[in-house]
Amino acid sequence: MPAEPIQILLIDDEESIRRMVEKEISDQRRIVRTAGCAREGFDLLRKYRFDVLVLDIRLPDGNGLELFDTFSEAAPDLEVIFITGHGDIESAVEAMKKGAYDFIAKPFDPSHLELIIEKAYQRVRLRRENRVLRYSQNEVSKAPQLIGDSQALQHVWYLIEKVAPTDAPVLITGESGVGKDVVANIIHSRSGRSQQSLVVKNCGLLQRELVRSELFGHCKGAFTGATETRDGLLALAHGGTLFLDEIGELSTEVQASLLRVIEDGTIRRVGDKVERHVNVRFLFATNRDLAQEARAGRFHEALYYRINAFQIHIPPLRDRKEDIPLLVDYFLERLSAGKCPCRLSSQVMRRLQEYAWPGNIRELKNVIERGVILSERGVISTNALPGDLADKVEPGIDKPSSSTLREMEKLHIERMLERTSGNRFQAADLLGISMETLCQKLLEYNLEDSSPEHSNLWSDIKVATPPLRDHKEGEEAVLEHTDGTKLLSLDQIVVQQIRQALETTKGRISGPRGAAQLLGVNPNTLRSRMRKLGISFKSS
Repeated sequence: MPAEPIQILLIDDEESIRRMVEKEISDQRRIVRTAGCAREGFDLLRKYRFDVLVLDIRLPDGNGLELFDTFSEAAPDLEVIFITGHGDIESAVEAMKKGAYDFIAKPFDPSHLELIIEKAYQRVRLRRENRVLRYSQNEVSKAPQLIGDSQALQHVWYLIEKVAPTDAPVLITGESGVGKDVVANIIHSRSGRSQQSLVVKNCGLLQRELVRSELFGHCKGAFTGATETRDGLLALAHGGTLFLDEIGELSTEVQASLLRVIEDGTIRRVGDKVERHVNVRFLFATNRDLAQEARAGRFHEALYYRINAFQIHIPPLRDRKEDIPLLVDYFLERLSAGKCPCRLSSQVMRRLQEYAWPGNIRELKNVIERGVILSERGVISTNALPGDLADKVEPGIDKPSSSTLREMEKLHIERMLERTSGNRFQAADLLGISMETLCQKLLEYNLEDSSPEHSNLWSDIKVATPPLRDHKEGEEAVLEHTDGTKLLSLDQIVVQQIRQALETTKGRISGPRGAAQLLGVNPNTLRSRMRKLGISFKSS
């Protein structure tokens, strides 16, 4: 959609001047409407939305200077240019002191009037843009991003691409925190109205007694405290897009008035009797089930069917967990700007992908932001996770029988590296193996780049050691943390894993569901390791 043309109202009792201005100034960028007296001009002013008023000081039914306040109250954003005769210069100067933009004396060159009108319009546009920014600056990102490549998100993109170029109203649904505001911003940015205003308002934040005034505007004296005429959000969004978040929070009475605006494009200020035309594209969002709300009588049924003609549902994060790594990378890049780049330990990424995310993307962003703040030398460890997230995810190592020997070895090496802040010498000592063996296993398990390099705040690793039949302590000393929790060496964790598998299979090593199959190794390899580790097990 091209930029809205400048709307000009000319009030002058000389028909020749009205014709000249219409002929010389009207074009695709400027629309001129004319009136021969103050009453005709005032009727037009209340019906249409004008940007600039060109007003003759002397009119048959009034003095332009005396009418200035009346016109300014009816259209607060209006810039006024006076037309004067030689004897009216002092009156024009007085009008400028009261707030008029400029004046031009008769006879005048139309090109000179055109230049003044253009400058006056720039002031109008700047004032409106500043007002729009109060509603949109902190509500929606200036660079909308919808991150992910899951099939569910690809379908959302498909719907956006289809509906964005149209002027159809769109209902965006989804749980809190899924990014409904981002989708609204993308629709606007890809529409023909992208160069016009995107006005954003959360309906849940509107004061119930002032909702109509906020949306439709009000006239001076319409209610207690209405000391001046003021435009509402619908007038501010003229030519652009109005995004009303949490539309279900509006009363059914206000919803009915909103339906009329969608249907016929007219609004009426509170306290006014004249309807005005507005050109607005509507976007709505809600986390409620509006169909159920409509059946229960809590949402205007006709409005629901009107705005639900095109719905975009954004799935919760728990239903598209394959997007989590991409979202994490995106937030890390943004939140680490100007700082040391951060990365997640494999433990943290695993926990993020196991979590249910009731707060969706907003919660994920907050978790990453916390992690960046608590990171040490660029690594985010599990110590940086908030309590809710850490408490609701199974540690994984407490159930070694569910893993193969390779998986358990890899996980235990990761844990020891994390506990020692990435110090391989200390990790090798805790694991009870040589540095050469540790380096070989890091290569074998592809842990060269994933092991944390530090974590001064890291929690000590706790490994459960359930009582095992015929279990004998090895010759190596068993390390204990201050709380008495044992820190097992690599051989000890392997012994524990093998013994649990043997208990599960009642000592059977080979065959289907045997210990070797559970541990993911060849039966002969398992027997060899048992001999090496001194494991003997009597089947029951």
